[in-house]
Amino acid sequence: MKIHEKIKVLRLFNDLSQEEMAEKLGYSVQGYAKIERGETDPTIGKLEAIANALGVKLQDILGLKGKNVVSIAESCQQIRNDYPQNVSCLNLLTEAECVHELEKTRLLLHEKDMEIEYLRAEIDLLKKVIELTAP
Repeated sequence: MKIHEKIKVLRLFNDLSQEEMAEKLGYSVQGYAKIERGETDPTIGKLEAIANALGVKLQDILGLKGKNVVSIAESCQQIRNDYPQNVSCLNLLTEAECVHELEKTRLLLHEKDMEIEYLRAEIDLLKKVIELTAP
């Protein structure tokens, strides 16, 4: 994953818009968007500011620890309770760990899709029962 892609993923996990990130950093929205699209190579100083705004370390964005994908930490709520001053709850995963998590997520989504289809069919049946029993 390239640096600009990591920045975008981290921003999305922090539930921030490009506008909010640009404001935090003192950049124009267009200037920040160019960073996320990989059209601008930010300096180390800018990358450090971006990392700080996202609540991660610069080496996490640069991938110096062999980690390159983001996931939400399970202990996020406890961290927020203990440190309410907007502490980030992100852990970086290796690519293999991310593939595993992605596959689990796909399976969960498939199960939810199946459940939705079942509930739709049940709703249709209930509508027919109502039609048949209506005076």
